[in-house]
Amino acid sequence: MAFAFTANAERKIDPRSADGVACKKNRYNCNETPNPLPRVDTVWIEEMTWMDVRDAMAAGKKTIIIPTGGVEPNGPWTALGKHNYILQSTCDAIARKLGNALCAPVIKFVPEGDIETKSGHMDTVGTISVEQSTFEALVTDTVRSMKAHGFEHIVLISDNGGSVGPGLKSVADSLNTAWGSKTVLYIPEYYRSWGPVEDLLVAEGVQKPGVSDGVHDDATVAMIMMVTDPDTVRWKERVSAGLATIDGVSIADKDQTVAWGKRLIDYRATATVEAISQAIAQDAR
Repeated sequence: MAFAFTANAERKIDPRSADGVACKKNRYNCNETPNPLPRVDTVWIEEMTWMDVRDAMAAGKKTIIIPTGGVEPNGPWTALGKHNYILQSTCDAIARKLGNALCAPVIKFVPEGDIETKSGHMDTVGTISVEQSTFEALVTDTVRSMKAHGFEHIVLISDNGGSVGPGLKSVADSLNTAWGSKTVLYIPEYYRSWGPVEDLLVAEGVQKPGVSDGVHDDATVAMIMMVTDPDTVRWKERVSAGLATIDGVSIADKDQTVAWGKRLIDYRATATVEAISQAIAQDAR
């Protein structure tokens, strides 16, 4: 606490200071000091330095995407963090397609059911759930942080269903009303894009309609997660055990599965970018 107080006091004295340390102590603590290192090829602010973010915003990247995932059961061989792993690929693709956007860290903890009664996904070991109020408070403070730094459009997306989407809409509506603007954009089209990519597999003959293993998993999930990290769907172990199928679709051919995953990511990213662009255009009117 003493350090925080000192840092805030120094900033009041010298507004040039950054990084919680006085500018006078070292020129790399000064807001205006040029970044001595080359630009990094990432859209994730947690992978960037404060100078990287500053320079990206100065170059026009004034949109920030806040993705929300979850920790829940997803079939017998898919990692609990399914939504979080998927967002590593989809948010990255969305930000790059927009061209003027960055991604905030994935918010991994969302409402998954009542903790005491073990409703919803809380009936399965490993699930982490938070109260709706906790979730909305976390999203709210993340949005407020991004606005304080000067981001002009703050996009909320969820890879998870349930009460997550309504919670994001509630946060967006509340903050936009308080600020008298449409700074915060909840984009439900991102989550809705799950349906069309499943239809695409059927249309392309990759999957037969109506075939289901009856678990909380499907081929589109496996394909996208394979792009992020094959270990998240236990690809090697499943191939060895003869279990490399889901809903009648084989994922044994790694290259083919990853290629499909990239196609599905591009599909979901394109649909989301269109929705974001439309929302921003409406805000400008």
